Amino acid sequence: MSFKNEGNLDRILRVVVGAAVVSLVFVGPQSAWGWVGLVPLITGLVGTCPVYSLLGINTCGIKQS
Repeated sequence: MSFKNEGNLDRILRVVVGAAVVSLVFVGPQSAWGWVGLVPLITGLVGTCPVYSLLGINTCGIKQS
């Protein structure tokens, strides 16, 4: 069962930063390191961060049981 552990601001920032880093694959230095931006992009779109789950962090504001 998947649960959300990212709040709205956290998700928006992840999507924006992830998209900006992925864009480096196509413009700018055109480095393959830009694919690292997929991690924050995907976690922002899904709303769940595995690292947050491991550390017990929840920025969502809603208690999950």
